[in-house]
Amino acid sequence: MADSIKKSDFVQSLEKGLKVISIFNAQNDELTLTEVAKQVELTRANARRILLTLQHLGFVTSADGKYFRLTPKVLTLGYAYLSSLSFRELAEPFLNELTKTVNESCSLSVLDGHDIVYVARVQTSRIMTISLGLGTRLPAYATSMGRVLLAGLSQEEVGKYVSETSFEPFTNYTITDPQAFLERINLVRQRGWALADQELEIGVRSIACPIKDKNGKTIAALNISGHASRVSRDELIEKYLPELRKTVAQIEAALYKR
Repeated sequence: MADSIKKSDFVQSLEKGLKVISIFNAQNDELTLTEVAKQVELTRANARRILLTLQHLGFVTSADGKYFRLTPKVLTLGYAYLSSLSFRELAEPFLNELTKTVNESCSLSVLDGHDIVYVARVQTSRIMTISLGLGTRLPAYATSMGRVLLAGLSQEEVGKYVSETSFEPFTNYTITDPQAFLERINLVRQRGWALADQELEIGVRSIACPIKDKNGKTIAALNISGHASRVSRDELIEKYLPELRKTVAQIEAALYKR
C-alpha cells in the first residue's frame, strides 16, 4: 500500500497528469476534453492544459483536436518498471514449463495499491473476455493472485485495504462482504494458496501461490487459470496446486541464488 507523505511534498499537477493517463483503457481509448475533465474531476481549463502538456511530451495525440488518445510512448512508463524486475525474466522459463505441464494459462503479478498488475503471462487459450497482458490491472479482491498478495501484508494493511475498497460484484460468486473477505484472507494465510472460482468472470477458475524473497516477504503471485467447463475446483487443488508449488519453489530457489 502507498505510504502517506507530507502535504508540502505532494505535487498535485503530477497526480492529475497521471490520473488523466490512467482513465484511458480498452473501453475508453478515445476521450474528449469534456469527458476527461468529468472523469478526473477537473475544470475544462485544467484538463486542457494537462492534455496539451501530455501531447507536447508525446504521450497523447489528437488527430482532429477533439478526441484524444494515448500513444505507444506511454508504454515506456511501465516498461521501466517491468525491466527492473530481476525476477521477471528469471521466472518466465519456469512459467513456460508450468504452462506446458498443466496445459493451462499461467500468470505472474504484483500488488499495486488496490489492484494486481500482470508482469508476465503465458497463455494457452483465451478464456476471459478481458484482455490480459503485461500491465493489465485487475481488482485484487476478486482474484486468486490478489488474495495471496494481500495475505502477505500485515493485518493493519489488509484492514486499510478493506476499508478503502468498494466490493463491487463482478458475478454472483464475488465475495462482497468485508468480514467474509477478511476471513478468506486469513484462510489464505493458513493454507499458503488462494482459489477464485468464477468471481471475476463466469467460467474462469484460478489458483495462486505467493512468491517470497529471502526474508519471507511476498513479492509476487503465480497462478494457473482454466475454464470451469474444463477444470473443476477439486482438480485445481489436487492436480494443479502441487505443480504450482513446485514451480514457485524453483523460482524462489533461482531468486535466492542472485
